[in-house]
Amino acid sequence: MTYENGTPHTVESIRQALWENDAEPKGPARTHRAEELVALAETAGDRQLLLDALLDLISAYQFSSESGKTLVPFSRLLRMWDETPGDFSGPALHRLHWRFKWIIYSLTGNPDIPLDAIRRWLPDMERHYRIAGYSLRPVRSAEFYLAQHLGDDALAARLLEEWTGADRDRMSDCLACELNEQGEWHADHADDERALATWAPVLNGEQSCAEQPHLILALSLVPLLRLGRFDEARRNHLRGYRLARGNGSLVPALARHIEFCALTGNEARGLEILAEHAAYLDNDGEPLSRLEILSAAALLLRRLVELGHADRPVPLPGGITVTAEQLLARTREAADGLARRFDERNATDRVGTRVAARMAGTPFTDRLPLGVRGARLAPGSVARPKPAPESAPESTPESAPVAAEAGSEDLAALLAEARRLTLAQHPDARAAWRAVAETAERTGTGLDASARAEVTYHAAVDALDDPDTAIPLFRRAAEQFEAAGDLGEGAAGRARAAYTTAVSGRTEEGLAELDALCGQLRALHADGRATARQLTGALLAAARVRRGTLPSAPDPEAAAEALAEELRAVLRLAEEHRTEDRRMRSRIADTSCLLGGLLAGRGDAPQAAELFARAVELYHEAAAPWFAAEAEARLAELSLALGRPEQAEKAARAALDHGAELLEPLGRAHHHLILAEALAATGQDDNEVAGHALEATHWADEAAGSEALAAWARLVLGGALLRLRRFDEAASVLESALPDLQEHHQEGQVVQARWWLGECLDALGDHRQASEQFLLAADIAKGWDGQRDHAVLAHLAGDALNGAGLNEQAAAAYARAEELWRALGRPHNAARAVRAQAWLALRDAGRGLPAARDLMATAEQLLTEAVAEPADDDSHAMLRTELAGTYRQTGELLVRGCASEPGDEDDDGTARRAYEEALGYAEKAITVLAPLGETGRHDRTGAQLMAAWLEADLGRESAADTRARAVLDDYGDEDGSDPDATAERRRAEARALLDYIG
Repeated sequence: MTYENGTPHTVESIRQALWENDAEPKGPARTHRAEELVALAETAGDRQLLLDALLDLISAYQFSSESGKTLVPFSRLLRMWDETPGDFSGPALHRLHWRFKWIIYSLTGNPDIPLDAIRRWLPDMERHYRIAGYSLRPVRSAEFYLAQHLGDDALAARLLEEWTGADRDRMSDCLACELNEQGEWHADHADDERALATWAPVLNGEQSCAEQPHLILALSLVPLLRLGRFDEARRNHLRGYRLARGNGSLVPALARHIEFCALTGNEARGLEILAEHAAYLDNDGEPLSRLEILSAAALLLRRLVELGHADRPVPLPGGITVTAEQLLARTREAADGLARRFDERNATDRVGTRVAARMAGTPFTDRLPLGVRGARLAPGSVARPKPAPESAPESTPESAPVAAEAGSEDLAALLAEARRLTLAQHPDARAAWRAVAETAERTGTGLDASARAEVTYHAAVDALDDPDTAIPLFRRAAEQFEAAGDLGEGAAGRARAAYTTAVSGRTEEGLAELDALCGQLRALHADGRATARQLTGALLAAARVRRGTLPSAPDPEAAAEALAEELRAVLRLAEEHRTEDRRMRSRIADTSCLLGGLLAGRGDAPQAAELFARAVELYHEAAAPWFAAEAEARLAELSLALGRPEQAEKAARAALDHGAELLEPLGRAHHHLILAEALAATGQDDNEVAGHALEATHWADEAAGSEALAAWARLVLGGALLRLRRFDEAASVLESALPDLQEHHQEGQVVQARWWLGECLDALGDHRQASEQFLLAADIAKGWDGQRDHAVLAHLAGDALNGAGLNEQAAAAYARAEELWRALGRPHNAARAVRAQAWLALRDAGRGLPAARDLMATAEQLLTEAVAEPADDDSHAMLRTELAGTYRQTGELLVRGCASEPGDEDDDGTARRAYEEALGYAEKAITVLAPLGETGRHDRTGAQLMAAWLEADLGRESAADTRARAVLDDYGDEDGSDPDATAERRRAEARALLDYIG
């Protein structure tokens, strides 16, 4: 007898250990324990125990990255069967033949196994199947797999027909796995539509198993991309990666997800997936699976190097870090070498050709937004920056449009075009001035003094990201304007230099200079040597700087009020001169926006909204809709805050229409997010909400320092996907959002994310993880003044724990919810929590029916007292409905608590008495619901049918018949006469009962 930790092992203890290990998650720990248990079983002297241990070891190997090791224990089992077939019971014999299929796949996936050896196994498999009386369908499937692997397409096509034409029996693979292989064959031959049609039953949820839809979701990615169905590919990536993540038996699926990221501009996410599963690059498990991830990794790393990220660090197991370029060399060499070994074994080039094609793959799109957390790797921005509002000098006269092509040597035409665009405040003006400067330099053509000043000024605007360059250029432009006799434009240029000084960290110095220049411009304006636009531009610049100083002012409120008055004065001045220059409308709009933002910050949202609305009108009057975009976005935000979602939607759409292409990524993200929130607030199409929220996440990820905005966008996206019942996608997005929500947002947003995530996980059947999210959210909400959210979350946690079979924890959660609902004065909610506890008590052998009945009585008392209290009609109807529901559930509980039915070994009449009492509770429910008339109709007929079934079980067919016909009379007995689905179900149940009683 063997010992472990001083405890002797028995056959029973080893068998118990086998059962326990079988319930463990798939992975190295389970596999290692299975190996230990085989060694223990060998010394126990029980042949049946050893047989079971070997079968379990094969299962552990197969559902891990070590499936190539299955041959040794399987060969041993075959020898045991040949020696003493009587040792194999029916289940053991089935398990042996079932695992025969795994062996063929494992041998094919190992280049060290000679091809002749694999081929010898196939006739042996067929012989064993014939002897056992099984269909040859799995044999033909295994033969097809080998032919496909070898590239013998003609043989594979014939075997595919024989495989699918053979009978299915209990030895056949599940239909989901068969469809996996069949669809992959079509995809490999570029018949993507047929592949997806083949996979449809799995993708639609009609077929599934332990490894499906995990594998098919991954296989579908490239076919969908080839067909241009990008949104479906994105969904399948989000769904599939959650299922495959961390699963050693699904390495080929993980490889497909890495490949997908490399082909859709999501290299950063692909790198995260690779880093998390990098151990499989050097894993000594199944070589064919390793080749899948090696080739996908080489593709991804090649893309990173091409994008200029050759030096990007990639973490590997063991605390090692290498660069992307170094790892590319390693993975490419390993993939080529492993593919070569397969091709040498197979005497074909099929494997090497496929691997080379994958590693050479090119993206289908620059970037496919996914919605999950991850920054873009490519440097810079793909969006054109918004033009600076203060970019135009004043002295240029308006010119007619002049055609000037790029690269033109006609400097006069280029100059006229630049001035025209400047006067029009067009975003292309900056590029036009660059063209003037480049052409003048290239041709050696001299510019007059005003033109030289204008070129210098716009060079300064282009250099704003580097204040040390921009400030001297603005001052030089000012000198050039003054030398040309334009003192107003010179002072305006100096004001721009002072403003840039202030906003680049030297606030006091810049503001002092600005104030002095404002005084100078006032004097120039009074003498007619400066325009109103030049003066108001400087005044507005000073106000912008002052606004930034408000938080540090001795009295921020007084300073804010003074600044508001200052801005109102600028508005009055600008309004006086609005007809002098059409650009003055933009100046008035700029000032309105600054004042609106100031008032919004002080809590005056209605007045702020009016100012932004006025600004929008003025920008459009000035024929500069691109400037209106930001004002429209702010108007949308304020409209949402004021409870005007329709106005918010209109403004947000306008903002995107007018400025999306001109915005920096952060602004673009902001605009899409506002529209998504506005649409959600109006209850409109959640597909459109999800679309704009997805765009918001994409553009937020493009911008630096936008984690807070990106997290909020993911929260909005997750909520929309949840409402669309796309639970797996929503779960991926919400899980991705949580870290940044916790870091950058308030508790309310974190609770909302965990709440929604819990609902997603619960819908996906992951009740344990769902309960964890509900409990974490409840733990935050318990500290809030209002406790309704805490109560709801406690109840949801109870439901999830109940679904996970954690009865004790569920009962505690329901008890907490009951306590909270009572404190909130919500008896109907409290009663629901008590009823849930009753059902848990019924399942508890130590408490059983008596405790469950006591709890139902508590719920009944709660609701009876509440019904007796004065209440409005709606509340009264709701309480009566809940009381009736409690009566019905009490009756159901009594019936469930019976070990038998009346007349079925009911010697002492216990069952009959329980059914009679249950019938009494059904009658009570009917009585309570009677006064509700049409409102309580469905609940009343449901109770009536419950009573009818009980009558039938008690042998009272006449009474049951009367009740069933009463339900039909209540609804009317015409098929389809009522579109209400509940009514149709009630009619169908009533007819079924009448058929039952004859």
